[in-house]
Amino acid sequence: MLLNTKKLAFLGLLLAVTVLLVIFSGILEFNTLFLLAGASFCVGIAIRESGLKFGSGFYLGSVFLSLILAPNKLYCITYAAMGLYLVISEYSFEKLANIKWSKNRSRIYWIIKYVTFNVMYIPMLLFLPTMIYQGQISKVLLPVIFLAGQVVLLVYDKAYIYFQIYIWGKVRGKLQL
Repeated sequence: MLLNTKKLAFLGLLLAVTVLLVIFSGILEFNTLFLLAGASFCVGIAIRESGLKFGSGFYLGSVFLSLILAPNKLYCITYAAMGLYLVISEYSFEKLANIKWSKNRSRIYWIIKYVTFNVMYIPMLLFLPTMIYQGQISKVLLPVIFLAGQVVLLVYDKAYIYFQIYIWGKVRGKLQL
């Protein structure tokens, strides 16, 4: 599958917007997670508009450019994790959609998403706790932060689904991609 010039130009502009959102997340400290989530939503747009192969290339390119251009590398790592979660989520959705035998595709899909998140989140929580919380994390606070991460995942995933269906669905129609 080759991309037409209109989609290629769109992906280039989307890449610029993604990198700007990552850069602005380091400048506007009060909106960091919102801007990083918006940047990672652009990865989902790229995957849905150009397919998994080109969307994954878009993701890798955006991570590379963000690492080069963004002043705060910690936010680049956070963006990379959020984007990787969406790449794996979209990949698993695509593969599960082709399976005819499974009646529990939705349940399997959520299990894959939670396992993906926790494979990234738990090592970060145990080995790099300062990425999540600036102070000392006590043994009592660790389960609370773990559960808070699960809630944040649910909110992030619901926001992504809402964004793709309602917001991007309206914008996409106006762009005529």
